[in-house]
Formats: sequence, C-alpha cells, structure tokens
Amino acid sequence: MSTEQSGASDPPFRETLRELPARVWIVSLGILVNRCGNFLPVFIVLYLTSQGYSPGAAGLVLGSAGLGNVLGSALGGYLADRLGRRWTIALSGVTTAALTAVIPVLDTLAMNIVVVGLVGTASQLYRPAAAALLTDCVTTNQQRVAAFAVFRFAMNLGAAAGGVLGGWLAANSYTELFLGNAAACLLFGVIAVLLLRDVPHGASDGREDTSKPTEQGSYRLALADRRLRRFLLMTVIAELVYIQSTVGLPLHVTSSGLTEADFGLLIGLNGVLVLVFELPVAGLVVKRRATHVLAWGNLATGVGLALTGFATDMIWLAATVVLWSVGEMMYSSVANAYLGGLSPAGMVGRYQGLYSAAFTLGTGVGPLIGAAIYAYNEWALWAAIGVAGLISAQLCLPSRRSPAPLAAEGAGGDAGARRDGGDCGDGGARGESGEPPQPSGRTGKGGPGADEASA
Repeated sequence: MSTEQSGASDPPFRETLRELPARVWIVSLGILVNRCGNFLPVFIVLYLTSQGYSPGAAGLVLGSAGLGNVLGSALGGYLADRLGRRWTIALSGVTTAALTAVIPVLDTLAMNIVVVGLVGTASQLYRPAAAALLTDCVTTNQQRVAAFAVFRFAMNLGAAAGGVLGGWLAANSYTELFLGNAAACLLFGVIAVLLLRDVPHGASDGREDTSKPTEQGSYRLALADRRLRRFLLMTVIAELVYIQSTVGLPLHVTSSGLTEADFGLLIGLNGVLVLVFELPVAGLVVKRRATHVLAWGNLATGVGLALTGFATDMIWLAATVVLWSVGEMMYSSVANAYLGGLSPAGMVGRYQGLYSAAFTLGTGVGPLIGAAIYAYNEWALWAAIGVAGLISAQLCLPSRRSPAPLAAEGAGGDAGARRDGGDCGDGGARGESGEPPQPSGRTGKGGPGADEASA
C-alpha cells in the first residue's frame, strides 16, 4: 500500500486520539450507552416465539425491522442535513425509546410487525447523523480516522456488554429487557440534547459555515456522483460477504462435527480481536491510501471466509477467523472517514445515510442469499464468497477512465485531493465524468463544513 505523501507532519496516532474534540468522546459515550441496551435485534425472535408465535411469524417481524433499518438510514441522512446532527440523534433516541417500551403490551402479529418496523426505522436515524457529526468536528485525515476508530471501539464494547446484560435480563423478564432497551435509547437522546450544543464552526478552519440546516443538494444529486455509486455498490457486496460469518460459518462448523459452543468461541475470537486491535490497526493504516486500505480489507475478508470451506478443525477455523477479522478492521477503520472526505459541503448526512442504507441492505439480504446458496451446494457458497470478495476489492480501486492519477490521500481521505480522481470509483474533478458540481465553501482538508452539534 502506498503511503500518504502529505502525512509526514502529522503527529503520532496516539497523540491524535488524545487531542480529539470533546464532541467525539461525547458521541462515543452516547453510542456506548445505546449499544449496551440494544437488545431488541438479538432477542426479538426469542421473545416472539416465547409468546406463542411461529418461527415464520417471528421472521416476518424481523423482516419488518430490517426494512425499517434501510428506510431509517436514508431518512436519518436527510434529517441530519435538514434538522441538524444533534436533533436527529435526539429524535432517534427518544422515538426508539417510546416505541420499544410498548412492545411488551402488543397482542397481535400485525401490531408487532408495525411497531417493530417503526423501531427499526427510528433506531437507525442516528447513524448518519453521528457519522456526519464526527466528520464535521475534525479537520485532518488522521483526525477523521481516529474519530471513527474511537466511535467504533465504543460501539463494539457496548455490543459486547449488551449481549451479556441482555441475556441476564431476558432470563428474568422480557418486559425488563425492553424497558432496559428503551432506557438506553432515551439516555442516548438526553446525552445529545444536554452535552451537545449548537454553535457555528466555519470560522475555525476556513470552511463555509454549514451549522444551519440546509436544503442544498438531494439524494438525486448525491447519486449522480459516480464515485459514491461505486462506493455504495462495493459496500453492499462487502456486507454480503461479511455477513456469511453468521450464516455459512455456523452451518459449516456444525456440519464438520463441531458444536454450537465451538462456533461461539470463533465469534468470540473475532470480538476480542476487534476490541483489542482495531485502534492499533487504525493507527497503522492512517497514512495509507484509503482506496488501497479498503481494497486489501475487502480482499482479506473475502479470502478468509472463502477458506472456511477448507477448514474442518478449530485450529484452522480460528486461523480463517483471524484473517477475515484483520480484513474487517482494515475496512472498518477507514470506510466512514473516507466517505467523509468524499462528501460535498451540505450533503454529509445524505452521503452517510446512503452508506448506512447500503450497509443495512447488504447485511439484510446476505443471510437469505447465503442460506439459499449453501442449501444448493456448500462449495458454491465459498466460491461465491471468494469471487464477491475480489469484486468488492476491485471496486475500491480507481476506474481506468479516471483522467488523473490516484491522489496520495490518507486513509481518511483529503477533501482537496478527492477532486482529482483518486477515489473509490470513477474519478475526475467534480463537474466532469457525470459527477455533480462541487458546492462552494469546501476549502479545508476536513471535508464538508462543520455542523451545529458541538460540545
């Protein structure tokens, strides 16, 4: 991988972490709390079957949540640019809390489908808003990668703690489980309202002040960006591959004569690796070209999961888990940060919303596709994973039609460099190659203008 030529003057990554703005830590605290109580996606099927619903009916409810996730991601991106980051996060937390709290009193399948679907929508509103806020409050490539690394660390830590806490609550009472979920979501919203405040930031780094809600741009304009379309396609394929760790892997483990406990150990290994090493990995790749980091991450994930078919004992299966976990950490360390550098001023929320929707779409349909291919032929699944991994890696590299050479951007992306075609997809200065014109006011390295949410 090529290094960033302009990154020689950047401070050590550890120092960058210490100097991150307070807003990064506040939002990360909020997501830690939120994920500690994010029980519904994990336990909703068990809850419904315990209430006498069939597995098929529970699947319908879960499907409504998945559809809501996609819609919520897109809506959250729009609201982040219109209402502002702070109030979108607050709206997500409060609405999700209210809807989740009523689930224990629902007594029909139709009501469960509607309410859980609305929960799926409301619970995703915060994602593009939080990502846009992180993008807004930093000004360099290295800060952008560091901010998202901290955010993901908090998210993963919260998810790990939430799994244990959720299991304990479910064993006592599902009502307590859903009320605990609601409390965590409400607290996330309260953190956003009380600890984040609206202030203009444009004067601090020479960028246009976008602290006020804007109608500049639309999803139609965003999707006119070839680089974004290529990035979104890559995201869907990458998530189709990665989600097979929850479909193809457990099926292969049991068919190899191993147990569900063995699968739990493998997934636990992945969780430990990500928690311990994702921040160090982010520090290692921060000065590398984002397109190369994304490509190598996708390739490692695809190869690691494809090799699962050849592993029939715990040692070799653990080795494949290590490989695709490294790929996951490389990809995840730079994806949001890279997109933040690609986003025009006034459209950061929409770009992040489309990314979140593509992510959710891939993880939503991936299990269905993976299970269907596995039922047809197990080796067909591993072959498909390998091919898909290669395709997603290739989509990260610049198109041959790019009129200029790849920019020496860092893993976070350089807002200025991204105009020369060095992006994940088709290049060319904005306004060329069918891409949307570049809005004014985007002059700093940090990407789009800063938003209203501030510590």
